[in-house]
Amino acid sequence: MYYRIRHLTRFRYSEPITESIMEVRMHPRTEAMQRCLDYQLAVTPKANIHIYRDYLGNSVHHFDIPGAHSQLQLMAESVVEMKPWPPSPDRLPASAWEDLDRAVADGDYWEMLLPSLYCRWTPLLEKAAGEFDMVRRDDPLSLLSELSDRMFKGFEYTPRTTRVDSPIDEALKQRKGVCQDFSHIFISLARKLGIPSRYVSGYLHHRKEDQDRSDDGATHAWVECWLPGLGWTGIDPTNNLLAGERHIRTAIGRDYADVPPTRGVFKGGATTQLTVAVDVSPCEELPPELAEMTLSEENSFPQDVIALEQKMSDWEIQQQQQQQ
Repeated sequence: MYYRIRHLTRFRYSEPITESIMEVRMHPRTEAMQRCLDYQLAVTPKANIHIYRDYLGNSVHHFDIPGAHSQLQLMAESVVEMKPWPPSPDRLPASAWEDLDRAVADGDYWEMLLPSLYCRWTPLLEKAAGEFDMVRRDDPLSLLSELSDRMFKGFEYTPRTTRVDSPIDEALKQRKGVCQDFSHIFISLARKLGIPSRYVSGYLHHRKEDQDRSDDGATHAWVECWLPGLGWTGIDPTNNLLAGERHIRTAIGRDYADVPPTRGVFKGGATTQLTVAVDVSPCEELPPELAEMTLSEENSFPQDVIALEQKMSDWEIQQQQQQQ
């Protein structure tokens, strides 16, 4: 299966700004069953775009716009090939806990076991751990599957309840949140059990028959846990399923702070209005060519892109995990 992904981001400023510097993490990764066949990033005003890989292997595009400008527009477009993932077992042997501990002792997993900015142990998290009976038992895979199921049933997916920088306690108090919150809570609980866990930022292709709780037209977040015999295994607690062919990975990190789609600074005292739109379209065969998006200074966006923007609510704009 092939997917064509378009990710539009527009910053409007209340008054002209200068010296806008930004990093972009929207380039899908190539590894395992996923292969990025094409990636294009268009920036307006025009800028020289440079690329590097961070220490986790994420592709990072960065640029500097020194002149005065009242808006900044980015269109990331990619084509990704996704092959079916091999079936995952329902459970692992009881000895998997011992195998896990040996692998952790011999391997380099410490960053994905220690507390991070958004994945910290709190009294409310300890209470939730007791409620979910999160102690080592059975085997790691079945315990994580149980945690995903309990979170799915015990937490509501509700827009506008948290922000991109909200601590996990806000979602724990309300028992509601979005994919970012569910991922941070899941990671924190899994790390407490000694299971290396990391945050994944990317896209999810929504199909009507799946009845996903997460929003279409938005970026998505889920979790990967390292398990003996399986390696890094994707778990989507928002939708209570294992990550598979529909989950398209762009970046991995300790938590959201490592992988925001955009991160930048600018000179000036302006306020910022952010607009984001995402479209993930499947295709059985590789598209013969990619339609080029031309972003003009006068905002002459294609009508289908404008329609994408109109689908986004204020909360969805905030929850695209993009801050400048």
